[in-house]
Amino acid sequence: MADRSKITTWLTDMDGVLVHEGHVLPGATELITQWEKNGTPFLVLTNNSIYTPRDLSARLRAGGLNVPEDRIWTSALATAAFLKSQNPGGTAFVLGESGLTQALHDVGYTQTELNPDYVVLGESRNFNFDSLTKAIRLINNGARFIATNPDATGPSADGVLPATGSVAALITKATGKHPYIVGKPNPMMFRSAMRKIGAHSESTGMIGDRMDTDVVAGIEAGLHTVLVLTGISDDAEIQKYPFRPTEILNSVADLVD
Repeated sequence: MADRSKITTWLTDMDGVLVHEGHVLPGATELITQWEKNGTPFLVLTNNSIYTPRDLSARLRAGGLNVPEDRIWTSALATAAFLKSQNPGGTAFVLGESGLTQALHDVGYTQTELNPDYVVLGESRNFNFDSLTKAIRLINNGARFIATNPDATGPSADGVLPATGSVAALITKATGKHPYIVGKPNPMMFRSAMRKIGAHSESTGMIGDRMDTDVVAGIEAGLHTVLVLTGISDDAEIQKYPFRPTEILNSVADLVD
């Protein structure tokens, strides 16, 4: 594993690393500025498939963090890239928002309810009984089941919300079919991100705040892993796992020269 001085490309998680509940975390602005000033290739990764990169860029900018849309890689984009590689020009029935539907459109996928190749499940706040029933019947009829990410819950100001993993569990219970999940902790999401910016695992670092997604996927992808303590992980959480990140830092401020 390369030490940090050998790292020339960076991948970083967004929530808990750069921002938290709409607020920019210490060092985030300075780190992004440093990477852009030095011409360091980087991507900001998120399992959130609701928003397009343009939407996310605008939301970050409104919170005070300027990240260009072409520096954002979502689980929706990773899912679209995966499906394009598996079955170019295929068809899909999509349960999700604009981030996912646009990503699939951009890779040439047709979205249909008539004998689709895939049922693709992403994050949404607008699930309804009819669409879930349709997805279940299509999977039972042979459509392959794909999910953008495994997160069972997501945050909100009022508490947790059911997320993609919870809905996937419902569909699995009804069909007996488990989805193939593209987003973190599948290291495929990191590999597709590296392909986008022409990076190599030996010289790429991954910054995250979760041992069970960011760090384990980074290790499996062969990356230099940095865990920051501005998200959900603390010493007690770290000790639960049989693996360790390359580095543990208080925040991304420790990466700013």
